[in-house]
Amino acid sequence: MGRKDTKLTPAATGTAEMLVEKLATLGDITSRKMFGGYGIFESGSMFALVTSEGIAHLKADDSNIAKFEKAGAKQHGRMPYYEIPASVLTNTRSLRSWATASLAVAKK
Repeated sequence: MGRKDTKLTPAATGTAEMLVEKLATLGDITSRKMFGGYGIFESGSMFALVTSEGIAHLKADDSNIAKFEKAGAKQHGRMPYYEIPASVLTNTRSLRSWATASLAVAKK
């Protein structure tokens, strides 16, 4: 997500739509516009976000943060969300695996 006054971009919309489509098998996956970007939810639990620039992030904690750090993923500000590595984002099976771990974090 971005600053409150940031405009939504086609890149953000496209990335959010792609995540909802690729992660649909994980449950009731939806997106909601938030601060110029999108929050990605499963049954009301936010586990991913897309910045206004279209950069996708997944929620992390002690259970999965090492994976993000090993991949060199950047943290989104002070939030517990880390950028999804390009190699994961382009591989649906990997994306679903990483998202499943982030969903577990969100539901704690």
